Amino acid sequence: MKYYFIFLLLSFLTGCKESEKEKIARLVKEWDGKEISFPPHSVFTIQGKDTIDFSFADAEYKIVTYVDSVGCTSCKLQLPRWKEFMHEVDSLVQGKVPFVFYFHPKDVKELRYITRRDAFTYPVCIDEKDDFNALNRFPGEMTFQSFLLNRENKVIAIGNPVYNPKVKELYLQRLTNGKMPSSSVAMTDVSVNTANMD
Repeated sequence: MKYYFIFLLLSFLTGCKESEKEKIARLVKEWDGKEISFPPHSVFTIQGKDTIDFSFADAEYKIVTYVDSVGCTSCKLQLPRWKEFMHEVDSLVQGKVPFVFYFHPKDVKELRYITRRDAFTYPVCIDEKDDFNALNRFPGEMTFQSFLLNRENKVIAIGNPVYNPKVKELYLQRLTNGKMPSSSVAMTDVSVNTANMD
C-alpha cells in the first residue's frame, strides 16, 4: 500500500510537469504586452568606470537585456555576439534602437574585466542591488531575460537574439516592419593572384 501511494504521487508530479513547448508558450503569453519598469536612478557606465548620460525614453523601440548573477558570467554575457547583433541592427535602422543592458553580477571586478577584454564600450548599468529584477520579476531562464520593447516600454517580443537565430529574425522583422533584406550579411569575394605559395 505504501509503495502504491509513492508511485501514485510520483506519477501525479511527473504528469503535472509542463513540457518545454508549454513553458515557452506560457512565458510568451505572460510577458506579451507587459510593461517593463526601470529603476528611477539607474547609473550607466562604460566598462564599469566612466559614467555616461544614457537616455532611451523617447526611442520608438528598445532592446532590453537583464543578466543575473547565477552561473558563468562570461558565458551568459556573450558580449562579442551582442556587438555583432548591435552592429546588424544599427545598419538596418540607422542607430535608432538603443540597447539597454542591466547586469547584476556576483563580482563587479570580473564584469569590468570581461567588458574590457571584449572591448565592449556600450553603456551598461551595473545593478548591484538587483533593483531592475525586483521591479519586474524576470523569468529565471536567461533565454527569457531579453525583450524588444515599444515606446511605452511594453514587451512586443521576448527571447535572447544572440542565443536563438529565430528570435533574432523576429526582432529584425519587427524593427524593420517586415522589410528586412533577405540577407543582411555581406558576401566577400576572395581571389588569389599567384598559383604557388611558399
